Amino acid sequence: MDLKQATTRRVVVKVGTHSLTNGDGTLQGDRFAQLANQLAALRMKGIEVVLISSGAIAMGVGELHLKKRPSDLPTLQACAAVGQSRLMNAWREAMGGHHLLAAQVLLTREDIRGRRRHLAARETLQRLLSLGTIPVVNENDTISTDEIKFGDNDVLSALVASLLKADLLVILSTIPGLMRDGGKGDLIPLVREIDDSIRALAGGTENPHATGGMVTKLEAADIATRSGCGVFIGSAANPTILTQIVSGEAHGTFFLPTADTLGARKRWIAFFEKSTGSLVLDPGAVKAILEGNRSLLAAGITACEGSFPASAVIDLRDPAGALIARGITAYDAATIRQFKGMDSSRLREAHPERSRLEVIHRDNLVVL
Repeated sequence: MDLKQATTRRVVVKVGTHSLTNGDGTLQGDRFAQLANQLAALRMKGIEVVLISSGAIAMGVGELHLKKRPSDLPTLQACAAVGQSRLMNAWREAMGGHHLLAAQVLLTREDIRGRRRHLAARETLQRLLSLGTIPVVNENDTISTDEIKFGDNDVLSALVASLLKADLLVILSTIPGLMRDGGKGDLIPLVREIDDSIRALAGGTENPHATGGMVTKLEAADIATRSGCGVFIGSAANPTILTQIVSGEAHGTFFLPTADTLGARKRWIAFFEKSTGSLVLDPGAVKAILEGNRSLLAAGITACEGSFPASAVIDLRDPAGALIARGITAYDAATIRQFKGMDSSRLREAHPERSRLEVIHRDNLVVL
């Protein structure tokens, strides 16, 4: 992808833990300097940049002289508290040499789930960009728990790219891109669609300080491309990788944005808000949603799982339990259990006071 195109104005760059730290948790000073130099080059071209930086926990492990990454949550949180300031100091010093101002932003999933906080986070990041800073975003691991974690900074980077309507997400790691044969074969330079054959190429990570792998990178690419954002995966070891992307000469894997880009509201439904329950649908309802772009009616529901209020985001599953869509329900779980399987004429006859027959209107539904 050539960032010289006039439409490219905003880029999110994610750098993984192992690309910034050594095996003992100490930082790779040269890598920070190289990346800061490249970020400055993007800024000189008028491109806004948001940096997603991992490494806080690994640096905390090093600062605390622990022999290995801990597994218990309190110690992980303590490592993050110690390492985050070290991480930001490293970025502040590296960027300062180019007269760039780093702005720390720590997020949990809770910060971008609810609609009000979602919009507030977006406005803050946009304001930081307008003030000429480079926001340095990381998960707030000091307070994150399993219930509010993003799971991986690859996913966080995709959600930030979606939140800000970025033109490109660059994920830099220890690998050159998506490769065949479990990472040992040829590099795949272009992915037009993330389908099952592409997902089958993914693998995890064996690095003790890393939390993701190609699996989470593909998950991130799926989120970003469906939000209208191109995705590039490449090696952080290349000292000019970002400037090569600018010139259209980078070695890595580029994922094309999908043709059916989701709007802001549907992106929030699909990726940001956490599902609080699920509905199982019959084959006819599945076909109507997947092929007919139809709303979900009570007649197509065979089971309701969980306890949730009206206006909650819930999952829709096919008879085999596979996730097919997500949407905002018009009714709470108790009402749905009462009406499930009832066709519209019976529902209108039995409950004439019900003005809304759709359980989930198609405008509030996203096919996954």
